[in-house]
Amino acid sequence: MLIYRFAMSVCCGMIIPFAGAHADAPEERVLFADDFQRQESEPHLEQVGNGWGTNSRARAKGNKQVDLADGAMHITRHAEADHGVSVTQDVAFRDATIQMRFKIGPKDDLGINIADMQEKSVHAGHLCMARIRTNQIEITDLKTGKMNLELRKRRLEKTSDDADAKLVAQKSKRTKVQLAADQWHDLAVTIAGDEMTVSIDGKKVDSFASPGIAHATKRRLRLAVGRDAWVDDVRITTPDPAK
Repeated sequence: MLIYRFAMSVCCGMIIPFAGAHADAPEERVLFADDFQRQESEPHLEQVGNGWGTNSRARAKGNKQVDLADGAMHITRHAEADHGVSVTQDVAFRDATIQMRFKIGPKDDLGINIADMQEKSVHAGHLCMARIRTNQIEITDLKTGKMNLELRKRRLEKTSDDADAKLVAQKSKRTKVQLAADQWHDLAVTIAGDEMTVSIDGKKVDSFASPGIAHATKRRLRLAVGRDAWVDDVRITTPDPAK
């Protein structure tokens, strides 16, 4: 169980140090927190609540893809969906740590996608992402990589050249892992300047630095799920500038 799991919701903007943290550790400002300890008023409908949005209406013909069950959020791509599930939370930051508990199967994945819908140089606001699989962690700069509009246009038009392919390859880093499938794990994704760091179960997996990660106005968290994933205890914090 993560040390930050809590029995009641935390008000955004409060300064709350982590339980058990060293006394000299810097305090953090909580931007968002959700423990999913609630139920839908109409279980057959998609009612995530607490500011969460989904792409189910646009990409899954309105079919329910996100369910609240057992005090957690269960995300499942519907058979009629033409795109992976995107569960969104609008929260603004520059540097932050995104923490959660997650559970995925051996063929599943969970993407921690950071976006700025006002950024016009990229497709759909994509800036950077950490994608978690049971056998691999991938950290990607999407802004200056494959979601850059010019690069994406050439790729879709099939006019990309070797230089494009080399550039895109340089914008991503993959690391092999061995995570137990269908079991809960603790995840922390930290963005500091141009570097994204992924830690699982309290241990650093890897980090990757690239210019797009340093985008100053991050405005949206997307949980990107290709098949099936469970998520709980989401918490987003940023360093307290007053400390």
